[in-house]
Amino acid sequence: MNLNLLLSIPRRWIPNGFLILILSCTSQAIAEGNALNTPLEENLEHSSSSQLDEKNDLTLRDVVHLMLQNNPELASFAKEVRALEGIKIQAGKFRNPELAIESEDINANARPDSRAAQFTTIRFSQLIELGGKRSARINAASIGQELADRNYESKRLELIARVANMFIKVLAGQERLQLAKESIQLAQKVVSSASKRVEAGKAPPIEETKAKLAFSTAGIELEQTKRDLVAARNQLSLLWGNPSPQFRKVLGDLESRVVIPNFGMLEQRIHENPIVLYSIKNVEQYEALLEIEKLRRIPDITIGAGVRRYTQADETTAIVNVSIPIPLFDLNQGNLQAANQRVGKAIDEQSATDLQLRSELTRAYEALLAAQNEIKVLHDEVLPGARSSFDIASKGYELGRFSFLEMLDAQRTLFQNQVLYIRALANYHRLINEIERLIASPIDGVANQLISIRSNKDHEE
Repeated sequence: MNLNLLLSIPRRWIPNGFLILILSCTSQAIAEGNALNTPLEENLEHSSSSQLDEKNDLTLRDVVHLMLQNNPELASFAKEVRALEGIKIQAGKFRNPELAIESEDINANARPDSRAAQFTTIRFSQLIELGGKRSARINAASIGQELADRNYESKRLELIARVANMFIKVLAGQERLQLAKESIQLAQKVVSSASKRVEAGKAPPIEETKAKLAFSTAGIELEQTKRDLVAARNQLSLLWGNPSPQFRKVLGDLESRVVIPNFGMLEQRIHENPIVLYSIKNVEQYEALLEIEKLRRIPDITIGAGVRRYTQADETTAIVNVSIPIPLFDLNQGNLQAANQRVGKAIDEQSATDLQLRSELTRAYEALLAAQNEIKVLHDEVLPGARSSFDIASKGYELGRFSFLEMLDAQRTLFQNQVLYIRALANYHRLINEIERLIASPIDGVANQLISIRSNKDHEE
């Protein structure tokens, strides 16, 4: 989905997954510049979304923009990326030359009978690194910068996933609050109906008392739902650094769905996750550091040149010196051993990261299939049956065909299943977000690729 298409969508739209937003909101910024060296939130400052009014109703896209622009944790990672640019620059610098001034037998004038020669030497010396040490140092610093880039991308992905999950929590809380309001209105109608039956002598007074108790319980549920929604709103706004949320509500449709591709196609996308790319680059960095330690076994040469002035003889002589360390005792064995072990450790960590992500993807995928089935059963079977049962029980109670307890049980069953349906929808979207975080791409894109492959096969046949 491109940015222009996204901007044309009505504000009540919610994407099926948060990474659809990442691609649509940032594709232009990444195309115009290096998003790794110029962090994303700086690119977004020039977009129209940088002028978001937090007091308006917010879509998921709006919330993501607010977080990318204002989250202090993400800003700290961006500063580390820029700091490592300086490390890379410093790694390419040559060693500074040295100036030495020596003067010998400076008290010769106080000893007239001394035959020592009084002289002063001015010498410049330069360390010359051999074996490609400077190139290896630049390479290690460059990989370190790329490692910071991957770390920044990983943190950005994590925060967007967190924002998307909190957005869904707020959206589900709004739906839950609306359901609680409808429930208390329904409980009020039951109280009125019970009161009329008691006044008409068709029911004992205990039924009116029970109806009022049910109304009070619905009121408690409403207040608890309000508190939960307030807490969720605060958690959401804190992600962009605002402890007091100003927005009225979030906009979205919990009942939106996606086509779930097969597990194999999702598993192939794991290697696009910044965490995996970070672990791969981490191995490269330790290999580069190992190369530096190997090159340190090669002695460097210090070359010097200067002049020497003999005071008594009134003569000046040119001097040249060359010094080379003799690798007799220190062959850098300890540092080499440490660097070798760290390379092995990085390889083990890469394997562990890959296994962990595959395990998380398997768990999320199976849970998503279960959530999808749960939603289908609730929507197609449970909720229609619960509504029908309540309607029949309510009308039957008014006509005296059903007892109050039967009507109250039908009402409670309907409310509980409606709450369960909202929770199932919220869980479904959280699992979509989790899978998209793991594969670092929108699940819709994988599904569309699967549809395209099937279409091509059908066409060939």
